[in-house]
Amino acid sequence: MANSFLFPCAVVLLSLSIILPLIFVKIKKPIFRKISLLSIILACVVLITLSAGVFINETANFNIFILGMNFSLLIDNLAAFFIFIISLVGLCVAIYSFSYTEHFDNCIKRNMLISIMSFFILSMIFVVISHNLVSFLFFWELMSISSFLLIMFDYEKEGTKKAGIFYFAMTQLSTLFLIISFVIIYNHTGTLDFSKISELSPILTSLLFILLTIGFCTKAGIIPFHKWLPYAHPASPSSISALMSGLMIKIAIYGLIRFIFLFSFQELWWGILILVLGTISALLGVIYALKEHNLKRLLAYHSIENIGIIFIGIGLYMIFSYYNLPNIALVALFAGLFHTLNHALFKSLLFLTSGSVVNSTHTKNIEEMGGLVKKMPYTAILFLIGAISISALPPFNGFVSELMIFQIFFKSNAISSPIINLILLISMSLFALTSALAAACFVKAFGIVFLAAPRSKEAKEAKEADLSMLIGPAILAILCIILGIFSYQIFSFIGNKAGIIFDLPNLLWISLAGIVILIITVLIVKIISNKNSRVGETWGCGINKQNSRMEYTASGFSEPIVTIFSTIFQTKKVNKKEYYDSDKVIFKEGHAKISLIKFFEEYLYLPELKLINKISEKLYKIQNEIELDPYILYIFLTILILLIIIGVVIK
Repeated sequence: MANSFLFPCAVVLLSLSIILPLIFVKIKKPIFRKISLLSIILACVVLITLSAGVFINETANFNIFILGMNFSLLIDNLAAFFIFIISLVGLCVAIYSFSYTEHFDNCIKRNMLISIMSFFILSMIFVVISHNLVSFLFFWELMSISSFLLIMFDYEKEGTKKAGIFYFAMTQLSTLFLIISFVIIYNHTGTLDFSKISELSPILTSLLFILLTIGFCTKAGIIPFHKWLPYAHPASPSSISALMSGLMIKIAIYGLIRFIFLFSFQELWWGILILVLGTISALLGVIYALKEHNLKRLLAYHSIENIGIIFIGIGLYMIFSYYNLPNIALVALFAGLFHTLNHALFKSLLFLTSGSVVNSTHTKNIEEMGGLVKKMPYTAILFLIGAISISALPPFNGFVSELMIFQIFFKSNAISSPIINLILLISMSLFALTSALAAACFVKAFGIVFLAAPRSKEAKEAKEADLSMLIGPAILAILCIILGIFSYQIFSFIGNKAGIIFDLPNLLWISLAGIVILIITVLIVKIISNKNSRVGETWGCGINKQNSRMEYTASGFSEPIVTIFSTIFQTKKVNKKEYYDSDKVIFKEGHAKISLIKFFEEYLYLPELKLINKISEKLYKIQNEIELDPYILYIFLTILILLIIIGVVIK
């Protein structure tokens, strides 16, 4: 009964937050925006309560009718888990937006941002509770449309249109594969309900798995379907980047897991495919992140990396399930889902804090930052917590979920197949490399952004973020710490309920011991240190005045790694030197440039686009030159051929 009341209440609150800014769209006073954001916060609190109730009690069923169609809705444990994630991140983003939204110079844009953001959150909620094909696809498209509008929010800025085109094309490609899958399901089951999918034949189920995997991988940003992600995140407002990276790409994870659960059987190659896609995405995602100097694009590539890690967990679950090892498989699934939650927290934290940095320095280029730890100390601390979490360092949450995945890899000796053991060993080795590179990348990100001296006028004049822009990320940072330190207690409770043993270290006692050792060490150093010690400037090769040009740059930090992975980056180094004399002895000046090829864009996407452009140009000429009667005939034949193809596919 409580569930039947809480969900409509949350929908009403979110609907109010959508409508209110639109009604008063031209009102400059922030009162209506604040009411809308409060409505989002209350709705998220209600949904968190609802998801907790579903975990404790049973599932909740709803039916709504839109345009005469029955949209069957179901909130089970899986849906409740994702509702919990959406609500938690949505709450923090809403708090952050109290101040962040006011930095836009146009009151209409401020109101529209909150309204569309609320619609985006609501659409994601409805996707995860949809229980038939029509409702899932309907709300999936609403989610895609609202996210496209949010990416195009700053449409007048350079690069936004390109980002919007990339995203629109890729998201519609995702929808296309889902539509084909759903048409096949409906044609062979005669119903739109999810429950009948288990009745499909093995060959048809494998075909559906391929189609659905492509559809969900495109939305999730799995390589090679990732290209929209590095463009979309830098173009959209930082609060929206947090929602897209923290939540939207997780909806694709939800869809994949949901349909895997619905299939009555699984093939071994399914799990291997998911594992390989995850491993490649994790490794290449972090490698491409290392070369980036755009702060938000760097974080976008890390989203690709972490989605890959989640896929690794899902792939391991499928492989161990095939070999009838349910306990190990369930731990792998828990690891993947726990990393889904963890990534939602620390990636949203990183995007929100990076938004504060960008808002204060007016640049996304980390080469123009530096020294912000003195100007923005609280933002720096929050970003550092997110960086430690995403680098999988103890005792924070990212460490726990990645440790669980490593433990599953170590269980591979339970599988008798040498080939599978070899695949798992290679995947584990690349996963270990990914973790090390992620830590290196965030040493670069935090060090170049916050440490040393400011490298631009804007960095020198930077100011700490407003209170609400600190409270929202602070909640996420605290959760990153809690889920890490108390992971042993949390999973012990889950294990007792589910009958599963989680082999995790008790990070609570380890953390307390570490704090005690740190305090004792500091006290000892202070006692034995020389009170008459001399304080002076850092040695700078005899130069009295230190300056920002003497600092380690992002390019300098990345150069060795770019050189190591030059075969992936297709690195080209150009050195131009000028001399005062003809014998080239007395050096005058020089210029160095490192260029990297965008492999997937230049070799996968652009050739197809060029081919389509050529075909379009030829068709355009034919269309203008041909007479009306043959033109109508060609249209008729094209439609006829398409109908025949659709009929064959459906059968």
